[in-house]
Amino acid sequence: MADEKLTQATPTVEHPPIGDVVLRIDNVVKRFGDNTVLDHISFDVHQHETVALLGASGSGKSTLMKCVNLLEQVNDGQIWLGDTDITDPRINMDKQRSRIGVVFQQFNLFSHMTVLNNVTLAARKVHKWPREKAEEKAMGLLRRIGMDHKAKEYPDRLSGGQQQRVAICRALMMEPELLLLDEITSALDPLLVGEVLEMVGELKAQGATILMATHEMGFAHDAADRIVLLRRGHIAENGSPYDVMDHPTDPETQEFFAAYNRV
Repeated sequence: MADEKLTQATPTVEHPPIGDVVLRIDNVVKRFGDNTVLDHISFDVHQHETVALLGASGSGKSTLMKCVNLLEQVNDGQIWLGDTDITDPRINMDKQRSRIGVVFQQFNLFSHMTVLNNVTLAARKVHKWPREKAEEKAMGLLRRIGMDHKAKEYPDRLSGGQQQRVAICRALMMEPELLLLDEITSALDPLLVGEVLEMVGELKAQGATILMATHEMGFAHDAADRIVLLRRGHIAENGSPYDVMDHPTDPETQEFFAAYNRV
């Protein structure tokens, strides 16, 4: 692609070989009243794979992410996390959610808690970890991103980029099988986007399994192993960045990516 946004992105990094299926989305349908937002969506995410979910506003990206995280119930189809059908109403939803790390657009940090307490909260309160164990794990994560010196600070003393990195650390605390990143840079000042995307690149290099919804086309192009493009609730494209973004054959797909040349 000729788009500058795609040529100035984070360099591609190596990561462990792609393995077995971690997430399987099988014929998923989601309706809100008479409006079908997701119309028979099917694709897999494999171990150590980064899949970028792209699409215009209203295409169904956020709804699909909420279905995967069990914040919305599907009307039809199934979502499998490993060997578990997590759309089965009989499952323990909290147990399944603990297998998924989620980072949202907003940081969702508790303002009255220090960075360390924000990162360790779920481990201590939900999973009943001893404080010492939780804090040791959290400090290791914070140290990896150069934020250990901010452990006793409160969120309002951090930049937006730092807060989002803390939110990512919190999502990693329980060593999730799948990491969901839902437009994690959309609330950031443009000058802070790079530091968060750099951290995502590091997670990819370490072998994380990631499904990310993003408008950062350059980053998606260089960081993702595969692109899933949603259009009006359907999968319009599912393939490598080279095929989907650099050499699209569908006219609507060509128009979608060409629009970023005009921004």
